[in-house]
Amino acid sequence: MFENVSLGDIALLILALAVSFLVYRLGSLIGKAGRILDETQASLKVTTDNVQPTLVKLTDTVSLTNDQLARVDSITANVGSMATNANALTSLFAATVGQPLVKAAAFSYGVRSALAKPAGGRLPQQDES
Repeated sequence: MFENVSLGDIALLILALAVSFLVYRLGSLIGKAGRILDETQASLKVTTDNVQPTLVKLTDTVSLTNDQLARVDSITANVGSMATNANALTSLFAATVGQPLVKAAAFSYGVRSALAKPAGGRLPQQDES
């Protein structure tokens, strides 16, 4: 039965077995790689499904923040206008009331000094404490 088998035939048989084993191992590796790609695809789909609503919410948040910043800018402009108006009102008050008030105070001081003057013509001594 094995009389016509040569050493080359045995070598070819070993080579065929080695190639078939390599093909089997390569097929299992390709199968594992396919499963990894399927899991990666599923994970990517879940991530995409979760990220899209987050991005929509982020866009809404940025829009609301911009609206609030516009309101703050408006409030800041109004406060600046109020400060300018208060400054002008203070200047107006100082010009219209301040100068006559200083004159009235000086006049009343003069009157008090004149009324407090003793008969000798000297002013009373003030305490220097």
